[in-house]
Amino acid sequence: MDDVIFRSDTVLSDVHLHSSSKRQLMVRLNAVGQPVFLTQFRLLLDKTRWTSEDEEGDVGRNALGYQERYREASSSPSRQDPSRSPGKEPDSSERIEALLDEDGDLEVVRRPRLACSEVEALPRDKVCPVILTTGGDPSEEHEQKRSSCDIVKIEHTMATPLEDVGKQVWRGAFLLADYLLCQQDLVKDCTVLELGGGTGLVSIVVAHTAKTVYCTDVGEDLLDMCERNISLNKHLTEAAGKGSKVKVRELDWLKNDFCTDPESVHSWSEDEIAELYDLTTVILAADVFYDDDLTDAFFRTLSRITSHLKNSCTVYLSIEKRLNFTLRHMDVVCEAYDHFRRSLDDLQNLREGRTRYTVEPVELSFPQRIVYGRVEQLELWKIRADKTSERSAYPCARLN
Repeated sequence: MDDVIFRSDTVLSDVHLHSSSKRQLMVRLNAVGQPVFLTQFRLLLDKTRWTSEDEEGDVGRNALGYQERYREASSSPSRQDPSRSPGKEPDSSERIEALLDEDGDLEVVRRPRLACSEVEALPRDKVCPVILTTGGDPSEEHEQKRSSCDIVKIEHTMATPLEDVGKQVWRGAFLLADYLLCQQDLVKDCTVLELGGGTGLVSIVVAHTAKTVYCTDVGEDLLDMCERNISLNKHLTEAAGKGSKVKVRELDWLKNDFCTDPESVHSWSEDEIAELYDLTTVILAADVFYDDDLTDAFFRTLSRITSHLKNSCTVYLSIEKRLNFTLRHMDVVCEAYDHFRRSLDDLQNLREGRTRYTVEPVELSFPQRIVYGRVEQLELWKIRADKTSERSAYPCARLN
């Protein structure tokens, strides 16, 4: 198998970038000819066990230790402003300035690399796939090697075009899943809707405690991948002794209606739509705010669905602020993040219909239950969609 080259017109998640020097396990080619890889992620469910060694040779990382190393790198004397009082929290402008070098160029703090003499150093623009299976269900081959209740197996692609970024694993999904692992009562025995579920990582973790999870996205190839990941991780719900159901369904934010096409494998039945509106109390979305038009479509869909829910619900959104230098601004900005924040404000100020929205950030002080880099650019937001006694003049308003 030839080396896979990361081209300049593709997008690569940091989750995969930081492991690009390792041999990747490729299980198949998807319907559009992209290599599909299988990665195992460890859930740190045991509070006393923060380090581990995978049987297949992957070096376990100390989650808390990594956070400390990142903070030390971020707070080194070369990055600190001596004029700022000790203990004072820097504002957003100071945070951006702290990431600039003497010439004003963006300087990124790289994750500390673990020394591993067994891993051959490879160029950053290449991965060397290892064919793991030639067909069939990879879960059968791996079941004998590992079927622990603290392992999540995810099929994903790497270095995709922008329209296929949902096929990768992103840090925002880790953050949201991490929070829900620490606060399992928030989704216990609930009906949960995930918007833009991608590979299904968050829905799989939530199914550990929820009653029913609707994992939604758009694109047959992506939904098929998500379905495979659900099957790969049935051991999580079985170990918890729950009969949780994860249903993979199509939900296009650019359309006003649910997909009910009987010829579509991931279409909705009338009973499922009724169940969604009658029982849903939690809505989730992880790192889906990277394009302004899609962000607008997301909030229109969120407003439409929550306004038709029978009960009040809580929405949890994760996002990673991505700093970019633009010629238009001649500065380092977070345009997608700024648009996201404006959309949050617009939602909170919405006064039509019988639903009122309250928005607040979630402090990231909860312990880490998944091995990933919880960088300071990650944020988590909570939205309460509460029903009121007021009635809108347009109770059945549709999206524009």
